[in-house]
Amino acid sequence: MTRTRKVLVTGADGFIGSHLTEALIANGWDVRAFVFYNSFNSWGWLDYTSPEIKAELDVFSGDIRDPHGVRTAMNGCDVVLHLAALISIPYSYHSPSSYVDTNIKGTLNVVQAARDLEVLRVVSTSTSEVYGTARQTPIDEEHPLQGQSPYSASKIGADQIALSYHRAFGTPVSVIRPFNTYGPRQSARAVIPTVITQVLAGKNTIKLGSTNPTRDFSYVDDTVAAFIAMAGSDVAAGEVINIGSNFEISVGETVALIGDIMDANLEVETDDQRLRPADSEVQRLWASNAKAKNLLGWQPEYSGKDGFRRGLEKTIAWFSETGHLDLYKADLFNI
Repeated sequence: MTRTRKVLVTGADGFIGSHLTEALIANGWDVRAFVFYNSFNSWGWLDYTSPEIKAELDVFSGDIRDPHGVRTAMNGCDVVLHLAALISIPYSYHSPSSYVDTNIKGTLNVVQAARDLEVLRVVSTSTSEVYGTARQTPIDEEHPLQGQSPYSASKIGADQIALSYHRAFGTPVSVIRPFNTYGPRQSARAVIPTVITQVLAGKNTIKLGSTNPTRDFSYVDDTVAAFIAMAGSDVAAGEVINIGSNFEISVGETVALIGDIMDANLEVETDDQRLRPADSEVQRLWASNAKAKNLLGWQPEYSGKDGFRRGLEKTIAWFSETGHLDLYKADLFNI
């Protein structure tokens, strides 16, 4: 595949989507960025990208829930990288119906338009949350699926809709399944920015939910590289591919590592509103990335504890830059 083909990135205004959009342009792709329509004409995180990137952008403002808008955005595109989704687990307890509309119906809109428009490649974004608490580790793509929150259930539904179009109609759809991506620009609903922003705001006692669960954290540059590898792959159609560092660490150990990097002696205070219901908490996530290595030739640059520390250092440096902390409300719980 030539890199000059037109690619649509849905959710381009978000955390991973904005990094992906920048990287695609830097690598010579012709990018159309699908951003969520709003009356402020905000492009989300793309508002903060460089003038050089903005000059190359073809921006489409719309709503992934609207099939007509999705089809219009996809017209003329060869590749679709579908990231648009509602992703907050706590908010999915609050408003589960919106997750069905956005995550499941939104994905249906993408794959139906891809089928009708004969798009050459669709990469639909999943999440490690679909596995629930690990039954065996490391988690490979054959691990059973278990919805432990309305969010994860909606993503299971979205994944199956996407894959069904490959099986039923031959639509060239693949599913990328990132584990816990972190890095600059991430929402403070996630644990790493939650800790960093509280420390930068002068707190030594950090409010968190449970610190016992383990996660496989992946630096955003690694996740982006995997998306680009899948966008250019001729063998990924119909496949589900995990993207993770193959390194497991607890939330509590992560807090301690951040404290060490930031030279802060941190204590954790359990904030009940941040706790998931007991049977909803995913206690353990640890990715097998063997399939990604074998099928895509992809492997993480930020692997193991040393790689995790390097990724955290870069993340902390970004949050520490002048003005960035002002974009967050470190004193409030972000549902």
